[in-house]
Amino acid sequence: MSELVTGEAVALELRPARLPSRALAVLLDLVVAVAVYVAVTVALVASTSSLDDAARTALTIATFVLVLVGGPIAVETLSHGRSLGKMACGLRVVRDDGGPIRFRHALVRGLIGVIEILMTFGVIACVASLVSARGRRLGDVFAGTLVVRERVPYASAGFMPPPPPWLAGRFSGLDLSAVPDDLWLAVRQYLARAAQLDPRVGWAMAERLATDVASRTGAPVPREVPPPAYLAAVLQERQAREARKAFGGDSAGGTAAPATAEVPVPPAPAAPSAPAPVTPPPAPSSDGRSEVSRDVRPDGRPGTGFVPPA
Repeated sequence: MSELVTGEAVALELRPARLPSRALAVLLDLVVAVAVYVAVTVALVASTSSLDDAARTALTIATFVLVLVGGPIAVETLSHGRSLGKMACGLRVVRDDGGPIRFRHALVRGLIGVIEILMTFGVIACVASLVSARGRRLGDVFAGTLVVRERVPYASAGFMPPPPPWLAGRFSGLDLSAVPDDLWLAVRQYLARAAQLDPRVGWAMAERLATDVASRTGAPVPREVPPPAYLAAVLQERQAREARKAFGGDSAGGTAAPATAEVPVPPAPAAPSAPAPVTPPPAPSSDGRSEVSRDVRPDGRPGTGFVPPA
């Protein structure tokens, strides 16, 4: 793996292509380019039979330059560093910062490739690739490019060991706001790959990371807590805080029910009062006395229907 730093200060882990895969890609590109060159030359010879020798020589040189030099440059520029041979071998040409190449990068690689690949049959390119730590030929050095592998074997992510149960909630009072993100990333990568490291190397790395984290939090690492367990517990505490912050205090992933605002209810209009019942006047009796209804009291209120005996 080769670590490249982008313009945004992001470290990229890329796998540089080695000499065998690069040689196979160049061989495939040369076979295609020579086949195209032969086909174009035969077509030109057949169509320019009436021209003199000087014109034929000029056309031959122009065909050589356009097909064997301009062709690879155009293909790498349009495909952002992937020629036919590189596509077949899973390779790509990128800049030193990991970005895609442009026309000037492909132009420098193509012009120097004429000398170190075509004119010397690839001897200079092979020697430069073997000497270089990242397998770069002279064209890559002058153009500021690198050939990397796109098809990398899949590697399963390392198991993240949980902290010991007796450390649950031990570091809930630490101030983790001053710990930078790159240090958290280093802690995660160490915990994921701790089982693959040499025990002594892994222990030394854990001590260094634990010291860095403790210096940011302002609290030293407890003596009875091993550095790997300390890192796992602190990382779990940070993840728990992030979960509570993201889910509103529910670390299990639930969401709090939104509070409903109380809407004032307007008072109901008062019901209109029923009109007082109108009592009909008492009808006169046969002897001239007014007969009072048994169901109506003298004060006008309805009676109970009971009439005392006379």
